[in-house]
Amino acid sequence: MIYSSFVRFWQLLTNPTTEAASRRVALIEASSIGVVSGLAAFALKQGIGWLGGMRMQGATLLPSWLWLPLVGAIGAGLAGLLIARMAPQASGSGLPYVKVALTPRGLTQSKVVMNLQTAVVKLVATIAVVGSGLALGRQGPTVYVGATLAAVMTRWFPTSPSFRRQTIAAGAAAGLAAGFNAPLAGVLFVIEELLHDMSSLTLETAILASFIGAVVSRILGGSTWNLEAVVSSPSAVTFTAIDIPFLLLLGILTGIISGWFNRSIIASLEFNRRLKLNLPGRMAIAGGLSGAILCVLPVSFHDSTGLRELLTTGEAGVEILLLAFVVKFAMTAIAAGSGASGGLFSPALTLGAALGALVGTWSVAWFGVGNPTTYALAGMGGFFGAVAKVPITAIAIVFEMTMDFNLVLPLMIVVVVSYVVAEQISSGSLYDRLLEFSGLKVELEQPEREHLGEILAGEVMQKQVDTLSQDQTVGEVRKVFARSKHRGFPVVSGGKLVGMVAQSDLVGQVHLKNNTPLTQVMTHNPVSVQTSESLADVLYRLNHHKIGRLPVVEGRRLVGIITRSDIIQAEFRQLDLPQEIDDRMNPSYLIYRTQAPSQGQGRMLVALSQPPLSMPLVRLAASIARDCNYELECLHVVTVPQHTAPSEAKIDLEYHRHYIQTAIAIAEAYGVPTHAQIRIAHDIVPTILETLRYRNIDRLILGWNTDDLLPSQLFGARTDRILRNVDCDVVLVKWGQRLQQALKADPEAKPWLNRWLVPVSGGQNAKLGLELLSGLITLGTEPAVRLCRVFDPECVDLRVSELKEFARDLSDRLHLPVAATPLVGRSVVDRTIALAHRHDYDVVLLGASEQTSLQQVLRGNIPYEIARGCNSTVILVRGAKS
Repeated sequence: MIYSSFVRFWQLLTNPTTEAASRRVALIEASSIGVVSGLAAFALKQGIGWLGGMRMQGATLLPSWLWLPLVGAIGAGLAGLLIARMAPQASGSGLPYVKVALTPRGLTQSKVVMNLQTAVVKLVATIAVVGSGLALGRQGPTVYVGATLAAVMTRWFPTSPSFRRQTIAAGAAAGLAAGFNAPLAGVLFVIEELLHDMSSLTLETAILASFIGAVVSRILGGSTWNLEAVVSSPSAVTFTAIDIPFLLLLGILTGIISGWFNRSIIASLEFNRRLKLNLPGRMAIAGGLSGAILCVLPVSFHDSTGLRELLTTGEAGVEILLLAFVVKFAMTAIAAGSGASGGLFSPALTLGAALGALVGTWSVAWFGVGNPTTYALAGMGGFFGAVAKVPITAIAIVFEMTMDFNLVLPLMIVVVVSYVVAEQISSGSLYDRLLEFSGLKVELEQPEREHLGEILAGEVMQKQVDTLSQDQTVGEVRKVFARSKHRGFPVVSGGKLVGMVAQSDLVGQVHLKNNTPLTQVMTHNPVSVQTSESLADVLYRLNHHKIGRLPVVEGRRLVGIITRSDIIQAEFRQLDLPQEIDDRMNPSYLIYRTQAPSQGQGRMLVALSQPPLSMPLVRLAASIARDCNYELECLHVVTVPQHTAPSEAKIDLEYHRHYIQTAIAIAEAYGVPTHAQIRIAHDIVPTILETLRYRNIDRLILGWNTDDLLPSQLFGARTDRILRNVDCDVVLVKWGQRLQQALKADPEAKPWLNRWLVPVSGGQNAKLGLELLSGLITLGTEPAVRLCRVFDPECVDLRVSELKEFARDLSDRLHLPVAATPLVGRSVVDRTIALAHRHDYDVVLLGASEQTSLQQVLRGNIPYEIARGCNSTVILVRGAKS
């Protein structure tokens, strides 16, 4: 009983099949994230406390002028080395990356990496940086670690993509709640800054994660649970109506100076960018400078937390308050500008406390009005709210830190005024500016258009579905597949979905007798989708289970089927773009066709161009098909004028038949089952799309010429139109100049491609290109492969060892030597072209830029510049679009 319950629970976590199940998984994940974030916050606090204590103790044993700069330089330098070697994304506060990750396409951006390694590096580096004395805080990194761990958990236990953003945001909320012991602030931060969303799921996951994170932090941190004692204790805060003018003044000053603070951080970053120093060097210098500044200051300045407490007690004099403000301002700019791992929450609160206490002390000295403690606490919230542009969160943080209701009104006055003033001076938060500085500016999205969350499966599905009965036999099913274009069928009983059977379930199963019941080979309880579920959930399920179609049900009754093509059509309509191609309105006319046995695991289509470049394309396609165990479909389209009906056109059939039979002979020499067809049409593009749909093509091979392209075109008018309308794998081939000249001299020449250059940068398209490489290298007699990767000059860690290890793994798979070359430069295109020209490579194999939606494809986010600039043959691979 216990075991079966555990199995059902594990299946729910790893394979949620309905929106309700995904929602439950999201809530379970939020609870787990709260625990993990609380533990991470505790570890961060304890680590900083331990290292800071060691630093303070050492200052009593050794001269502070020697010890503090030394510890600062070594601690920050080692942290910088760790970041550069292990996780470059772990520099800074991390909050800008969280904001990007929460956009619809955030996690697909190459600069946004949220994995377990990054979280651990962020944790360790922050301990080293803050514990060594740099003027940064731990709360910002705690938010980042919480969000990153949540992102990792959503990959371990996937949920609907509609819920993933909420889960990551819940991790950020838990991190903030655990860092400040402020669960309410964690929830408000998600709503106000990260998601700008108040849906029920956002609130549920954020509240749950924040509450649990704060509870874990309190339990481990030893904070008091006696809230009654906290609330009933004498308040140091006083507020009367006569304080209002001075609080308004504090709000104005806070709003103005917060703008200066934001500009100082950006200016420091720009200054460090101009320095010819790597990240460890910049951080070591910042650590040394911070230690040198601290060694000439009073001991109370050596501990940031103790300094903030001193500022809020009202006991510090004007000289100490002014010194604290100036020093903290400068040291924060120095530390943040170096790229050190640390947050800006704590420095902003300290600066606000110093400024508030200054105004409060001045008002008491000159007018006998006010309370420095009240002004200091109000200044904390005002400065933080103006810097981050989160006034509601700022009020909640300071209130939860003090639990003093007397503070609410003065706090609200200062926070609101400072926010309004700061917005007039400079709109947008510091984190928005950091995003722009990093090249990660977040554009406002339209979720309903990008996520297709408003469209239901029942609105898009195909209602006419070919089905099989569970009473049929394997022999009958084989006959159905032989005369059908489909590669899979739903199995029904009494109109209810009971299974799915694919052609691959029968291929190669020679032991199955024809009288075997279908129920023995079909997939029972298949993955399906309800009519009321959104296309976002459909798309997630297709990708998660790696399938091309889903049956649509109402309850258990089969009512339709939905494919990736149906989703692409729906996205076209959502983008409000004219669908420029409809092959059904201009059908082609089939005049010749050959059929081979259907024995492959997939089917490739090669669109033949005019000789002499078409036959090398067939050889390339056949080499891939043989390696992947695919069938090959050769399509030759004969175009006729618009005024001539394709069915009535007169052509030289013998010439075109000889042409297609030559292609068949080349492909069959590779041992590949080859189908072929000749069609007459007005336009090649709709004919290719018609063939892709009716012949169930998994991969398309196209020739591509870069000559005479218009500025608005990527690959040429025809190829661009095809790419916008297909969702299968696409391989584009641009033959090199030397090979084209050889083919013109001898059309029967083979495309010997021996020297291969493969730029690698990660991504699914690059991965697909490497998978095809084992087949492609058979086009050469003595193939040699070289991997290369272009690194930014500012990236210290070139990850040469990682690149060489990758080359060794590829060498073992290809059974031939694979070299690895790291390149340094700001332009991937220029460095790749220069390397290809310098060593005269025969071919450059590229993975296209990652595409997350059809809209990106239309924007042309593909690295075609390399192909246009290379004289070598270029093969560009784009994986199937989700």
